[in-house]
Amino acid sequence: MATSKTELFNDELVQSASYFKALAHPARLQILKFLAETKSCYTGDISEEIPLGRTTVNQHLKELKDSGFILGHINGVKTNYCLNTQKIVEINTNLCSFLDCIKIDNFNCK
Repeated sequence: MATSKTELFNDELVQSASYFKALAHPARLQILKFLAETKSCYTGDISEEIPLGRTTVNQHLKELKDSGFILGHINGVKTNYCLNTQKIVEINTNLCSFLDCIKIDNFNCK
């Protein structure tokens, strides 16, 4: 049976990698920033707020939804987009834990 290369690593590293992948595009970071700044659900077309075409923005929204960063609920012809605050706390803990384990105190590369 073939083994996925990600199965060679522990679950925490695999999860961290998936979060970093979801954050690995400036458009996705801009979307998260925009939703955080609105401090509520945003009803409407986020592509009006991001300097990309609607199809491209929708692809980024899908990636953020799939990774759990945001929620999207259809309301008639519009979609309400919100930060998934519970998941953001979980993701923040995971990513901070990962970055905290990379100690650079007294690091000396020669």
